[in-house]
Amino acid sequence: MKGKIRFFLPILLLFIGIGAFTYHKPNEDWPEYLGGLDRNHFSTLNQITLQNASQLKLAWTYSMPDSGQMQSNPLVVKGILYGISSTVQAFALDAATGKEIWRFGDPLKHWSATSRGVSFWTDGKEKRILFTAGANLWALDAETGKPKADFGDHGKVDLHTGLPPIAQDKFILSNTPGTIFENLIIMPVRLSEGADAAPGDIRAFNVRTGKLVWTFHTIPYPGEYGYDTWPKDAYKNDYVGAANNWAGMSVDPKRGILFVPTGSAGYDFWGGNREGKNLFANCLIALNIRNGKRLWHFQTTHHDLWDRDLPAPPNLITITRHGKKIDAVAQITKQGYVFVFDRVTGKPLFPIIERKVSTEALPSEKPWKTQPMPVMPAPFARQSDQLKITDINPFSKNPAALKKAIEQMKRGWYYPPTETGTMILPGFDGGGEWGGAGADPEKGIIYINSNEMARTQTMKKEVVGKPKGAMGLYQTYCASCHGENLQGNPTSGYPALKQIYKIRNKAFIQTMISQGKGMMPGFPQLSPEIKDQISSMLMKETTNEKDVVFDQPKNLIPYKMTGYIKFLDSTGLPGISPPWATLNAIDLNTGKYLWKIPFGDEPELAKRGIHDTGAESYGGPIITENGLLIIGAAKDGKLRIYNRHTGKLIFQTQLPAAAFATPSTYMVNGKQYIIIACGGTKLGVPKGNVYVAYALP
Repeated sequence: MKGKIRFFLPILLLFIGIGAFTYHKPNEDWPEYLGGLDRNHFSTLNQITLQNASQLKLAWTYSMPDSGQMQSNPLVVKGILYGISSTVQAFALDAATGKEIWRFGDPLKHWSATSRGVSFWTDGKEKRILFTAGANLWALDAETGKPKADFGDHGKVDLHTGLPPIAQDKFILSNTPGTIFENLIIMPVRLSEGADAAPGDIRAFNVRTGKLVWTFHTIPYPGEYGYDTWPKDAYKNDYVGAANNWAGMSVDPKRGILFVPTGSAGYDFWGGNREGKNLFANCLIALNIRNGKRLWHFQTTHHDLWDRDLPAPPNLITITRHGKKIDAVAQITKQGYVFVFDRVTGKPLFPIIERKVSTEALPSEKPWKTQPMPVMPAPFARQSDQLKITDINPFSKNPAALKKAIEQMKRGWYYPPTETGTMILPGFDGGGEWGGAGADPEKGIIYINSNEMARTQTMKKEVVGKPKGAMGLYQTYCASCHGENLQGNPTSGYPALKQIYKIRNKAFIQTMISQGKGMMPGFPQLSPEIKDQISSMLMKETTNEKDVVFDQPKNLIPYKMTGYIKFLDSTGLPGISPPWATLNAIDLNTGKYLWKIPFGDEPELAKRGIHDTGAESYGGPIITENGLLIIGAAKDGKLRIYNRHTGKLIFQTQLPAAAFATPSTYMVNGKQYIIIACGGTKLGVPKGNVYVAYALP
C-alpha cells in the first residue's frame, strides 16, 4: 500500500502543479485608480454575471458628515477600502462592512477641490496612501492614517516644489490620484486656466522621501525639443502657462513607459501672446518613466483656443491587425475622437489627416491652419459642423428662437472664437470626459460614455485701462463663470452670488477667492486689497468703489470669453436634438462600432414618460471579463448594468444621490461587491454624502 501511495504521489503533485499553472484566479482587489496602471476599468471577477446581476442588493453604506460632489474611484487592497470625501478627507473602511477604520484631513481647511481618489504604494512590508489636499501631497500610513514623518515636511510635499520662481505663488492642486511606479509617484496637477497659470511641468517624486526625482517641461526651455513652437522665452513669461496633465496617466510597466495626456495652454481661449503650435500642450506624450525623457508625442489640437484638454488617461490595450498582435495606446478626446497609436513607436494605427480649418480670427490671433482628425474610428460625438438649423430639441417650447440662435452662430469644425458667437459641439466638457473609457485590454474593445451638450463661445473685448473698483474686479476675475450680473449658471455648476451674503461671511468668501472651491480655481496671487474689494461687494458692505482703482494686470488678455454657456431652451433643457449622451462600444481592431445607444434619461422629460434621451454624465464605466458594463455617472442618478457585448440594459437601480464618479469592484471573503460614491451636487441635482456597495444576496 505504501508503495502505491509513493507511486501516485508524484502524479498527484503533477496534476496540482498543472492546475496551479493553468487556473486563472481573478484579481480580488482594485488596487489602482481606474483598476490598474493600464487605466482600463477592467475586472476579471465573475461572481456577478449577466444572468444574476438583476438580483443585486444593497450590501452596506458609508455616510460622512460632509456632503457635496464626489468623483472618487475608491481603491481596495486586501479587504481594506480607501477613499476620499467631498471635503478631501482620506479614509479607510472595512471593505466587507463599510465600517470606518481611520479618517484623515481637515474639512474646514481643505474643502477647496473635488478629488478622484488616492494612490496606494507598498514594498511588500510598508504600505502608504498618498493623496492631495490643497497644494500639498500627503503620505499616510495605510494602516493608521497617520502622516509619514519621513516624507517631505512631516508627511507632506508642496506641489509647487520644482516649479520655477515665477510659479511659487500661483494656484495649484491635484484632482486626480498620482501614478505609482516602483518608488516614484508622478503627479497630475490642476492649474488656473487664465494667463496667470503656472507652467504645467510633469514631475516625479520619491514615494519614500518626497524628494523631486525628475521634471519634464511641457513649455520647453531653450535647447529642448518644442522650444520653437512658442514665442521666445515663453517658459519664463508671466502670461503663458498650463499645458499640464490634470486627468491622470497610464503606465506600461514592462517597458517602463509613462503615457501623459496634457491640456491646453493658458489663457484657454485667446492665444495671440503664444503664437505657434504650442508643444507640449494638448499632447499625448510617451516618457521614460524612470528619468522623464521624451520617447514620442502626438499633438491632438494645435494652438488650442477651445479648451480641448485631453480629458482622461489613455487606455493600454492589445489589438490584432493582419493577424499580428500590437500593443497599443488609445486616447479619447473632448472633441469626440479616439486616437490610436503603437505604444512603443507612436505610429498611428489608423490614418490621421491634417484637415484645413478657418483662420478667421480676433485681432492679433493666429490660429493654426490645420487640425488632426483620425479617419477611423468615426467620432463618438456629433461635431459642430454637422449641426443643422433643424437639429433642435423636439420637446422645446421655443423652437423658433433656437433655430434663429443656431443660424446666427458660427458652426465650423474648430472655428476660431468670435465676438458674435460660435457653437461648440461637443461642449467644453466633451464628448469624452474625465471619467475615461473602459476597455477589454486583450480583445481591443473600448467603451466610452459621451456627452452631447452644445455650448456657445462668445468673446468680449477687455476695457483697456484700470478696473473700476469692486465690480470691475469682479468682471475681470469672476464673471466668466458666475455671470456678469452675479446670476450664476447653475446648470453648469456655477452658483449665483447675488445672495451669498445671506449664507456666508466675508472671511469665507476671501478664503474661497484664495483657495478656490470645487471647479473654481483659486487666486492666491491677488492682493489683499483686491480680495477685500470683491468680498465687500458680495457682502453688500458700503465701499467707496469710485475712489478705488488698481493697476491693470501685466498679463492682460485683450479678449475674454463671456462664460461657459450651455445652449439651452427656455425651460433649461438642451437646445439641440437628443441624444444628449451616448454609450459607445468600438472594436479598435477594425475601427468599427459594435453598438451605440442613448445613455440616461433627462429627469424632467422622464417625468412626462419620455425616455432614452440621454443625460449629461460624469464618471466612467467598469468592464468585466464575463460581459458586464457597470456605470453610474448620469444626471438621473441611477446605477446601470449593461451586456457589454450587445448594449442591452440588464439592471438599474436608483441611487441615494447622483454618482458623478467611476465605480470599483472587488471581492472580500468570497463575495464580489460594486462600490460607488454618490455626492450629487453637479448639474443642479441634490447633494449627497454616501458611498454605496452592492452585492448578490
